[in-house]
Amino acid sequence: MVASESVAMDVLGYTVIRDLDPGEALYVDQEGGLHLKQCVKNPQLNPCIFEHVYFSRPDSILGGRSVYETREAIGRELAKEAPVEADLVCPVPDSGTPAAIGFSLESGIPYAMGIIRNQYMGRTFIEPTEQIRNMGVRLKLNVNRALVKGKRIILVDDSVVRGTTSRKIKEMILDAGAAEVHFRIASPPTAWPCFYGVDTPQRDKLLAATMTEDEMRDHLSVDSLKFISLDGLYRAVGEEKVDLAILDRISLLTKRVHKILGNNLRGKKISILGVTFKPNTDDMRDSTSLSMLPYLCKKGVIKIIIF
Repeated sequence: MVASESVAMDVLGYTVIRDLDPGEALYVDQEGGLHLKQCVKNPQLNPCIFEHVYFSRPDSILGGRSVYETREAIGRELAKEAPVEADLVCPVPDSGTPAAIGFSLESGIPYAMGIIRNQYMGRTFIEPTEQIRNMGVRLKLNVNRALVKGKRIILVDDSVVRGTTSRKIKEMILDAGAAEVHFRIASPPTAWPCFYGVDTPQRDKLLAATMTEDEMRDHLSVDSLKFISLDGLYRAVGEEKVDLAILDRISLLTKRVHKILGNNLRGKKISILGVTFKPNTDDMRDSTSLSMLPYLCKKGVIKIIIF
């Protein structure tokens, strides 16, 4: 059996043998036989760190480590980096729960289920319009009024994308009588869309792409807002930090390429490090394809071909 997460094996009673190696392909022939082949020379493992923050189930094992324990460690790091006086630590369920537990354990502030999740609702951040997302939040989450009334509440969430969910949750907590609302976020600010297939919006729709942390706090109208630092996230996950200086250089190069060529890029193909793609939006300033550039650098080697 092959699965994307170890929990699928657990449910069916299988034993996990090993993870596929980076660059390794597994295919099934017409007779049902499994075949493995290493397709890349000198492969390097570069997993998405957001698997630890949000995508994976907390009972999965990722890279030999419990996702739940990693998220709890993220919460502990967050409590060290961004302490605040409060009465209760409450998760935004469900992905914020392990981090909230870690925050509570590290800070000594009691943990409580201040928000109850409707288990029959799906995710709301991927809904197409703000009106639908707002309705989805109220259907998905309900505040435990008797618990939060008169209390200073720390809300721990996995991320802030557009900010729609965060604003509605804050309103619901205050409507229930909370004295203060402090947001603590278990990932750094999401300032770029994901180009690997996750349904995130264009960059100008991301709150962190257009606002500073203080501006986001004011926009959400909360008493305080803090994100875990990238250093803190890597410490909690136990992985080597990416060379951000390289990414910064590529980000600067992206801006220069766009400034020089502008709309002349429309209809062109771009090859970066052997990856060829074609910008596909009318407004090149918002092109998700262009936002790929900061993330396509490996080991400081830069090669861009436009044709």
